[in-house]
Amino acid sequence: MAKVGIIMGSKSDLPIMQEAAAILSELGVSYEINVVSAHRTPELMFEYAKSAHTRGIKVIIAGAGGAAHLPGMTASLTPLPVIGVPIKSSNSIDGWDSILSILQMPNGIPVATVALNAAKNAGILAAKMIATSDDQLLTTLANYMETLKNAVLESAKDMKS
Repeated sequence: MAKVGIIMGSKSDLPIMQEAAAILSELGVSYEINVVSAHRTPELMFEYAKSAHTRGIKVIIAGAGGAAHLPGMTASLTPLPVIGVPIKSSNSIDGWDSILSILQMPNGIPVATVALNAAKNAGILAAKMIATSDDQLLTTLANYMETLKNAVLESAKDMKS
């Protein structure tokens, strides 16, 4: 059963959103991935957002470019945490339209927002949310962070030699 739902507004968002799927796989977190457009398939978005928690999903990662309504609209329909991934799309204004659409949510409808095209960070954040009640995943994340630290220390050591 999937613990994280990854949705995106268009198939063109898939190269970015696959980064969330890849890190979740690396961390051992189950996920589902689908295209759910807030503008072209609003009924599907409503059904997905309203039913996710009943299907065992714990966190939703929603990526969108342009007007980027998917994360906020999803958050307005689900009791689950939603992480928004602003995507610099072909019709984007340097990504700022997406960033602001996701970031500037009204009080009461929060969306955690990561950097432009930062689906990997969204995957890590989703895993951290789930790890608050999963000790095995918490250990996996601690080990992952140790690997990141060691890579930086090794780079620094290589620069000195």
